[in-house]
Amino acid sequence: MTGAIMDYSCEPDHSTRLVIRGKEPFNAEPTAAALVEFPITPEELVYCRNHGPVREFDPDTYTVTFKGLDKECQVTMSTIKSLFTKVETVAVLQCAGIRRKEMGAIKPVHGVAWADGVVANCRWGGARLRDVLQHLELISDPNADNLHVCFASYATLCQDDDYYGASIPLAQVLDSDPGVILAYEMNGEDLSPDHGAPLRIVVPGHLGARWVKWADTVIISASESPNFYQQRDYKILPPNVESKEAAKPLWSKYPAMTALPLNSVIGTAYKSTSDRLFVKGYALPGPTGNVTAVEVSVDDGQTWEQTKITYQESKFSWTIWEGEVPCSAETGTVYSRATDSSGHVQPKVGQWNLRGVAFNGWGIADW
Repeated sequence: MTGAIMDYSCEPDHSTRLVIRGKEPFNAEPTAAALVEFPITPEELVYCRNHGPVREFDPDTYTVTFKGLDKECQVTMSTIKSLFTKVETVAVLQCAGIRRKEMGAIKPVHGVAWADGVVANCRWGGARLRDVLQHLELISDPNADNLHVCFASYATLCQDDDYYGASIPLAQVLDSDPGVILAYEMNGEDLSPDHGAPLRIVVPGHLGARWVKWADTVIISASESPNFYQQRDYKILPPNVESKEAAKPLWSKYPAMTALPLNSVIGTAYKSTSDRLFVKGYALPGPTGNVTAVEVSVDDGQTWEQTKITYQESKFSWTIWEGEVPCSAETGTVYSRATDSSGHVQPKVGQWNLRGVAFNGWGIADW
């Protein structure tokens, strides 16, 4: 803990369509049933994950500091918007703790008891970080292999450190397309304070912990971010580590999480006729390829029925799926499982870990 006094008295209004999981800091999510009705998630249904107070900043005076190995520059928001070509990409943002409540039912875990709504598929707009770094002459390609880009927000107080920080290898910034985005728009509108205005980091394919909100500092570094949330959180520890005390000497031995695993969730399940069950949900790609199929089962996984993919926009977007399957029972349980382009299939049981992250057992719903 930083020891600083957290002031939550000046927070902006939050969406009323979210289920509140914590008030200070404000942490809230929509229901999966609401989410699956929209291929692109509307702002009022985008979850809020915070480690401190939500603050509002004036974009006209907001400045971002960029630090290279031997050079430092300050760039205003107006310069970022006017000087660099705006790019847009559709990418799914998801919290590492998605479905933590289900994992906690297996054995207690540490963290906010998230259900299955801490995910949002949005259209992000902003400047390519690669373009900005090259314009400022902060990098050269030969240096990229062993360097990292550290993102930080000193703008607002944080629970576990003096600032919120994260990092990724610089090579990912230089080689991928569209790459990391310095985002100032979400779904064609200016970012709101809840979602990191005036600037947040967007890292398609990575978990939300690396998508730093209220970003005000970008550093080229020879090492990963030293921040708490990079080094001592958002890591998957072995299942035999069952306490914070046992975890202490192990954090440095395990890598920071990057992509989250292949997953699927059932948002809606109801009897459409006496012998048919309608099922609808979303699926999330893992690191080994996009979702190619989603199946559902009403007999505990003995048989599976294929569903129809109704939306999938890019390799970084989520997948919306739905289907009607034979079912004569009036009540019961239905499961879902996703398959990706590499042939990987979502497992029946997600691996338990102390922080309750990356849960991806079969999707489940009762009707």
